[in-house]
Amino acid sequence: MTTTTITLLHERFSDFAIGPFPYDPKHSALGEYHYYPNPGYTGDWHDPVVYYGWLGPTWIVTEYAGAHYMEQTRPQAAIRPEWPLLVKGDPSWRDYTLQAQVRPLSTASHTGIVCRYQHGRRYYFLGLEGGRLRLLKRDQESVHELASADFAYDCDHSYELRVVCAGDRLRGYVDGALLLEARDGAYAHGKIGLSARMPAQYADVQVTMEPAAHAAWLAARQVDEAELAELRAAQPQPRLWKALDLGGYGTARELRFGHLLGTDEWHIVLAQHQKRGHKDAYAHISCLTAINLDGEVLWQLGEPSPLDDHALLSADLPLQICDIDGDGFEEVIVARNFMLMILDGRTGQVKAQIRTPRSDAPDESLYVVPHGAYAFDRINVDAIRICNFSGNPQPTDILIKDRYSRVWAYNNKLEPLWHFHEGITGHFPYTVDIDGDGREEMFVGYHLVDHDGTLLATLPVETDHTDEILIGRWDPDAPEPQIAIASGDEGFMIADLQGRLLRKEMIGHAQRVSIGNYRPDLAGLEICVTTYWGNQGIVYLFDCKGELLHQFEPTSNGNVITPVNWTGDGRDLVLLSGSVRHGGLIDGHGRRVVGFPDDGHPEQCAEVIDLTGDGRDEIVLWDRQRLYIYTQDRPASADPVVVPRKYPHYNASNYRGEFNYPASGLPQGDGAGS
Repeated sequence: MTTTTITLLHERFSDFAIGPFPYDPKHSALGEYHYYPNPGYTGDWHDPVVYYGWLGPTWIVTEYAGAHYMEQTRPQAAIRPEWPLLVKGDPSWRDYTLQAQVRPLSTASHTGIVCRYQHGRRYYFLGLEGGRLRLLKRDQESVHELASADFAYDCDHSYELRVVCAGDRLRGYVDGALLLEARDGAYAHGKIGLSARMPAQYADVQVTMEPAAHAAWLAARQVDEAELAELRAAQPQPRLWKALDLGGYGTARELRFGHLLGTDEWHIVLAQHQKRGHKDAYAHISCLTAINLDGEVLWQLGEPSPLDDHALLSADLPLQICDIDGDGFEEVIVARNFMLMILDGRTGQVKAQIRTPRSDAPDESLYVVPHGAYAFDRINVDAIRICNFSGNPQPTDILIKDRYSRVWAYNNKLEPLWHFHEGITGHFPYTVDIDGDGREEMFVGYHLVDHDGTLLATLPVETDHTDEILIGRWDPDAPEPQIAIASGDEGFMIADLQGRLLRKEMIGHAQRVSIGNYRPDLAGLEICVTTYWGNQGIVYLFDCKGELLHQFEPTSNGNVITPVNWTGDGRDLVLLSGSVRHGGLIDGHGRRVVGFPDDGHPEQCAEVIDLTGDGRDEIVLWDRQRLYIYTQDRPASADPVVVPRKYPHYNASNYRGEFNYPASGLPQGDGAGS
């Protein structure tokens, strides 16, 4: 290596104290929709892989003879198909050299380094495996060997691995000797990383560029930064509109918005909970607090708690706000202590209530029941949805579900309508009038169900469960509405109403889905999907037909990917999170065009809703202690403001696919390319 090279990164891990690299000790699902960073020093390294079955850290910092090592700790038998990764750098790095001292502590699987890292499922890998040096290209489920060479190695020595990236040419070295090379132009830029599927130690990681490559990279980055600055200047900036102290009744992603006093004024109901039995399987509401947007308490039911454990939950709580009886005042529909209740929204007093159904199905017919036996004689309600199975002018029927197996429908007098138990429910059913008869159909799990509980169709999918569902007309060429679902390890799918799969993309564990006019230059609406378990936090953008437009990794959890009508001109942005560093609003090209001010605001939870009434969306950020509401710092430039159809406030959920549909018709695009 010449002395004229420019060093971009030289990591000896000396700034790290020995101990675990920051990780979530619970390996929980909180990061699916909370910005939930792991505390501790990371040195700007990022671990993009999470799995609920793991215990302890994946990476630890160790010391020997005065030197620090970053060590991957998990054996292959413990990591399923995952490739543990630790990544760092600038995604715009192009032509560079990466080298590191690598010691495989086991030779049973691969140990190496990663270059031109796009995200946790797309990169090049150079490493030792099976007595060879291998250069691999990973693209989603596909792993392709570009080149390999014999190389004898053992667990007792460290080896200097080096990969040189120059255009489409990749060269691999061990201890200074060139052993292989290949050409592949698929990934022209990206970060660097460490990856091992058996325990291994890393030290002395360096990234360098030749002067010409460095100058070209700087020039390109300056152009990109200038373009981004121009895009950001054209966007309204977040202006703090309200800041509330939530006292001792605050919560995480378990609040609801509604009109409790029969006026246009918005109110918030916050729910705290206690966990029963196994983890979050049987959480029940312990306290409800209704407030106005100035933080004044209207009423409170139950006893509030200052404990974080009563706020943070990796599930829904059974709570909605809706004018269920048509009296002009919205009620609070809630399940609590094995009772399904309708509360007066003005006072919190019970207007009607019944006991929840008995759990009389055989335990073996239930899906993912802790310890193989349902814990209670009556159902602990997991979620509530307001529906229209009765054909009323407005949705006034109540759908309740347990966790993953059964749903029950009631009318607004709490009289039972029907019960459905078939396979896996997933988290939150979707209801919409598909056939135009004035009564809604239901899509739950992988099943399409008629308004009377009759099964109509089932998708040919047999594993995992559906996390989020959308049904609508986002493709102007489609003859009828379509179904879009994010279904965990089954990936992202589009289906028709007859139960036929039209598109299936294995993108990792698909967690969330949203639809909006993210690219007005294209026909129809675009679909945004993000992942969680396994390779977390990858964001994908598809066109109306399911063709991939863009993919990237924001390097954080908690990406809610909600569409935001921020400008009011018909172009939607995507909310990631409230994080100053990782969050903000991105456009349809993945560019973060709106960031949040570094004003000490809460970052844990985020929601989108029009609270000022100007047609544009506000962004609500909160944690257990505080709630901030941001609006735009300037009037809308569009006149009139474009107001999309959004998910109704009476069906809030942590597991609903979000949408911004046009008030009428679909945008056709202007014929511009991608």
